[in-house]
Amino acid sequence: MLQKTWLKNYPEGVPAEIHAELYPSLVELMNSAFKKFPQQPAYKMMGRQISFAQLDESSRALAAYLQSLGLEKGDRVALMMPNVMQYPVAVAAVLRAGFVVVNVNPLYTPRELEHQLKDSGAKAIVILENFAITLQQVLKQVPTKHVVLASMGDMLGFPKGLIVNYVVRKVKKLVPAFELPGAVSFNDAVAKGRQLSYKSPSVGPNDIAVLQYTGGTTGVSKGAVLLHRNLVANVMQAEAWYQPALKKIPAGEQLVSICALPLYHIFGFTTNMMLSMHVGGCNVLIPNPRDIPGTFKELAKHRFHSLPAVNTLFMAMANHKDFNTVDWSSLVIAVGGGMAVQHATAKLWLEKTGCPICEGYGLSETSPIASCNPTDSLAYTGSIGLPMPSTEILLLDDLGQPVANGERGEIAIRGPQVMAGYWQRPDETAQVMTADGFFRTGDVGTMDERGFFRIVDRKKDMILVSGFNVYPNEIEDVLTQMEGVLECASVGIPDAKAGEAVKVVIVRKNPAVNPITETDVRAYCEANLTGYKRPKVVEFRDELPKTPVGKILRRELRDKT
Repeated sequence: MLQKTWLKNYPEGVPAEIHAELYPSLVELMNSAFKKFPQQPAYKMMGRQISFAQLDESSRALAAYLQSLGLEKGDRVALMMPNVMQYPVAVAAVLRAGFVVVNVNPLYTPRELEHQLKDSGAKAIVILENFAITLQQVLKQVPTKHVVLASMGDMLGFPKGLIVNYVVRKVKKLVPAFELPGAVSFNDAVAKGRQLSYKSPSVGPNDIAVLQYTGGTTGVSKGAVLLHRNLVANVMQAEAWYQPALKKIPAGEQLVSICALPLYHIFGFTTNMMLSMHVGGCNVLIPNPRDIPGTFKELAKHRFHSLPAVNTLFMAMANHKDFNTVDWSSLVIAVGGGMAVQHATAKLWLEKTGCPICEGYGLSETSPIASCNPTDSLAYTGSIGLPMPSTEILLLDDLGQPVANGERGEIAIRGPQVMAGYWQRPDETAQVMTADGFFRTGDVGTMDERGFFRIVDRKKDMILVSGFNVYPNEIEDVLTQMEGVLECASVGIPDAKAGEAVKVVIVRKNPAVNPITETDVRAYCEANLTGYKRPKVVEFRDELPKTPVGKILRRELRDKT
């Protein structure tokens, strides 16, 4: 019997178990929100907003249009857009029509898009015109026969929508010329749907809601099958976990979240879109969070309470000269996930906002949240927190047996948010699921006596130096606390003597003012890291390769070594 040590350290009012059966599907969860909060704003973007009632009406119309294409219940519909208002409308439409959402990264290359459309068998796609050229190159090779074409200004009203589209197409030239014969515009599809009858499908807990493709870091990109019950459970878990922080919002004030995470990524999908839907919150959409000045300009217009983000975004914001143009006084919860939050970032963020980064942990395969630090925390802990309600976490050795207390082991998760498996890949599913229902993450962790878990690293990222295990997260965490280091990554490189050696790639904070050198880095490492952990190679770059979510791609640094 697993001893749930962590339960005694839950914040007051957070339950040990959640009751996801209250909503048989995400469709029921959304319908409930539409009834409860019709007049409240659901999304804001570029000075425009849509209410829950408008989201209800336009998604119902788009659902009717999609049903009219002859698709059957369970058919897959791909969505390929950044954070624009059409995205939540399309997600709601696909689910309400009885279909399956296939989230697609809009920055995919034609090769990556072709793989995902073929693998998922997507029969239709809703895509922003900026990326239409990518689809054009693969359309003849994929099963996708119906194209709904969105443009940036679709839901921004007149004349703003026209102006935005003109600027995007003609001034910034962000829409390469393309040909997609037969494609229907997003607004036309919604308008046609209004003339059609919508048939409410029977959608249950065990129906597939989303195919969430993993980044392919362990091989070919594969779809995590997330059932309606998986995602409903994770929304309910997040709602329960957020309570201590949400209580700080004045009574009667609507929860406002900054949506800088891409909604096509499971972190943003669950913590921004679905959680906000459930609690009647409003999302401020940030289409391009890499544009920090533009992001701050938007943030300065709003009073907001929640900001989920990755370490790289927190770090870029906290170090930016425009930071104080934003009013951070209402921020009650800043959740870090997707990658390790680093001490230097967390320290600076707390100093500047007074709101600690509350680090969590999860994967596409867990919908995504598996653990999180208490949301009434007063400081950064360096851990990934406690398992969520209704969630069990074990640490396993290479033989699949639980490790002794205090020992390192592979993190394995069991709970209602764990996926049904990988789409049409029973062999891959069998490799990660234990006989008793635990998902093996491939991450190495430890648990302390209070039930707090800590990531040591991914198995495959571990560097083996003369038989000693070196974990990149530790090296990166140490180096980002060095004066003059903005961010860094460490990887293993082949070494004739030691088998592997450590290489670090560093981005300087302000090279013109503080041009730290290799000698400086080596002296700092000598003072802070034991011999075998010190880098053999030190490299400086202007930037690190990252995924669209902001995760550093160690793999690319390794491949280019």
